[in-house]
Amino acid sequence: MKPVRLPASATLALPRWGLFALCLLYILPGLVRRDPWKSDDAAGFGIMWTMARGGLDDWLLPHIVGLPVPEEGPLAFWIGAIFIRLFGWLLGDALGARIATIGFFLIGAMSVWYATYLLGRRTEAQPLSLAFGGQPEPRDFGRTLADGALLIYLASLGLLLRSHETTAEALQISLVAFAMYVSVLLFESRSARAAIILGVTLGLLVLTRGWVLPLALWIALLVTAALRDRATALLLILVSLPFAMLIAASWPFAIHLAQPPNGAAALDAWMAWNRTQAGWPVQSTLSYLPRYGIWYAWPAWPFAAWAVYAWRKQARALHIVLPLAFLAAFALLALLNPHPDEAVLLPLLPPLAILAAFGLPTMKRGAINAVDWFSVMTLTTCAAFIWVGWIAKQTGWPAQIAKNAFKLAPGFRPEFNLIAFLIALVASIGWIMLVHWRLSRQPSVLWRAVVLSSGGVILCWLLLMTLWLPWLNYGKSYSGVAQQIAVKLPKTAYCVDTNVGPAQRSSFAYFGGVDFARFGEHRCDYLLLQDNINNKDGARLLAEYPGRWKQLWEGRRPSDRDERFRLYQRVK
Repeated sequence: MKPVRLPASATLALPRWGLFALCLLYILPGLVRRDPWKSDDAAGFGIMWTMARGGLDDWLLPHIVGLPVPEEGPLAFWIGAIFIRLFGWLLGDALGARIATIGFFLIGAMSVWYATYLLGRRTEAQPLSLAFGGQPEPRDFGRTLADGALLIYLASLGLLLRSHETTAEALQISLVAFAMYVSVLLFESRSARAAIILGVTLGLLVLTRGWVLPLALWIALLVTAALRDRATALLLILVSLPFAMLIAASWPFAIHLAQPPNGAAALDAWMAWNRTQAGWPVQSTLSYLPRYGIWYAWPAWPFAAWAVYAWRKQARALHIVLPLAFLAAFALLALLNPHPDEAVLLPLLPPLAILAAFGLPTMKRGAINAVDWFSVMTLTTCAAFIWVGWIAKQTGWPAQIAKNAFKLAPGFRPEFNLIAFLIALVASIGWIMLVHWRLSRQPSVLWRAVVLSSGGVILCWLLLMTLWLPWLNYGKSYSGVAQQIAVKLPKTAYCVDTNVGPAQRSSFAYFGGVDFARFGEHRCDYLLLQDNINNKDGARLLAEYPGRWKQLWEGRRPSDRDERFRLYQRVK
């Protein structure tokens, strides 16, 4: 027997414009008025920026102003570079690249919504018929479930930072969500067109972050199809796989035709990186998923776990088995990855959100109220702390909080931005109204269980990206250091050897115009070294570069007490 029994009044859908506005409210804060930060964000932007300013070789072999980056794949950086070329002159290169980030997120969000909508319309997912009628129509039930899936997706804590970065991971999760949507179409229609689109999507995933994940995904879909419908399995083998291989081979084939310098070495390094994405599990990899997945996939995983339990007697239904196939493939990869990090958890979020949506109709009122109260208490406290910290930073009261804020960012000078303040104020008032509506009216719509979770996450992120953005920029950006370095360098005809990392190299080239050595081909007259003050290894690092050197400058970001940069000039 189906576990769902609902009246039509519980399937009131959110308006389309409201969903689109919610997505924009989620993605836009944090993209405007922000520098590329010390993280994969700056490194990814550096690849895009280098491509946009370079020639064919720079597009074929991703690098950051001469530093090869053979990992992942070029697709996300191609798209970002295109947007820099199109809009960089108008918006600035950093914001131009983030237009691609906005597009990636919207594709992922729409794919989650439509995949859930198609699954929710299926006969086996429908609620039981009521004795006197009044049960929801399949279309209305599907739309309401899709709204819930999107809200859960937006509330996922692991998505928040990654979806706002110029990285390949931002495109990968969107392609995973789109692959889920196309897989639903394939299992429903058994059409060659859907199989072709799925194959192209898998090929694009290869060009985004390697072939390990799309291969695991294809195997999971093949096993699922073999257990349900052999015609779909044949389409996966005869249509999807060839198209995926054709798309994936386009980049190596273009390198073979163009014959750029070090092209073969770059492809070998890319293949070697792919092979490192799976290995024998050890204690650290086995414990990473449960330790970090609990908060990374919150609040999706409790609803998803409940959905599996509630629908256990219909476990072969497509709306359960298909998300579980995706989850099984990605969880296995996370367990087998010898170098686990947040990127291996990110693909779990779209199938978790979709599966969690089917747990909403069966959740008990007590469990829903518990989730709501947890969201209200936690996220309201977080938002209040953000406001109190901002007030302390602006006024000096409370004194201890202000002292701690300035201790983390020595030399920072607070600034008041009226527009940012008004946006934060309106968002906070909107949160209070949302909480009052949810707690006073006790609505019966399915997505009521997650509206506070998603709304609270969006509020906290928006407050950080308005009230605290100058402080965060000061602490995470290398623009100040880059400008100090640029002053010590000549205007033209020079190059700089360096050991700095990808994020620093990108920032110094973009903000300071530093001309780094390309692929080790130059014997430069300037040397920029990065070291850790605590390690006391500065003399050893300098000895690795032959010649006599005179120190011109030493500096660091005020917020980083360990990192140090030193600029040298060769003594002739």
